[in-house]
Amino acid sequence: MTDSSEDNASDRAGSSDPAKVGKDEIASEEASWLAAEAELETPTGKSGDQEPSQKDTAGQRYHAGQRIVDPTVPLMMVETAFLASAASLVFLVNYYFPIGPLLRLFFSIPIALTYLRWGSRAAWMGALVSGLLLSVLMGPARSILFVMPYGLMGVAFGVLWRRGAQWSFSIGIGSILGSLGFFFRIWLVSLLLGDDLWLYATTQTTDLLEWLFIKLGFLSQPSLELVQAAIVAMIVLNNIVYVFVVHLVAWLLLDRLGNPIPRPPKWVQVLMDYE
Repeated sequence: MTDSSEDNASDRAGSSDPAKVGKDEIASEEASWLAAEAELETPTGKSGDQEPSQKDTAGQRYHAGQRIVDPTVPLMMVETAFLASAASLVFLVNYYFPIGPLLRLFFSIPIALTYLRWGSRAAWMGALVSGLLLSVLMGPARSILFVMPYGLMGVAFGVLWRRGAQWSFSIGIGSILGSLGFFFRIWLVSLLLGDDLWLYATTQTTDLLEWLFIKLGFLSQPSLELVQAAIVAMIVLNNIVYVFVVHLVAWLLLDRLGNPIPRPPKWVQVLMDYE
């Protein structure tokens, strides 16, 4: 009897084991599915960590609040080529159909806009492409006269405007580049023509100072140092006025293109009645 009862108990235990095993397998499968769903629903990182690595339609990445440009993006090459050709076209039209100083205001703005939109690499590439295009259309000499100073000035404006420099500082840097470009132009043209244009400028300025001395009642003759200082002062003053007007044009134009530059001094905003 004891043996038969033990056999029956073992049979019942054996018959109940498959059911328990089946329930355990189902429970483990459900637990694994729940764990998988929870893992899929859990974000891989914070939204703030994901945003810097996301790319927009233009192929730009944002990291620490600044745009990181992929140089292989076609839009960058297209815009750089377009702005470089626009700068070259403005210079070409101004040379053959001069409209006073109006078109000169736009020589450096396309290069600066290239820097604001796509960074330093695109700006330097735009200045170089403009020079190469003008060398084909107008010759190497005139293309050099565009790159120095207007190409360099455009890159400098892009750097300063991107970093939020004040107008006084950016106008000072632009005036220095413009003055150096004027002296470079005199040297290059004098070299190509075989004539000293600086001597011609000195003669014309001497005549002007003599006329002023006569009008003011001075009996002395202007010295050579005074004449050359007057030439340098007029060149620097002319470039300060030119760069200031370029800043005004860029301020009004680039704001509407979605690439604003630093705000001008308060008196300029009041004078222009601009909000």
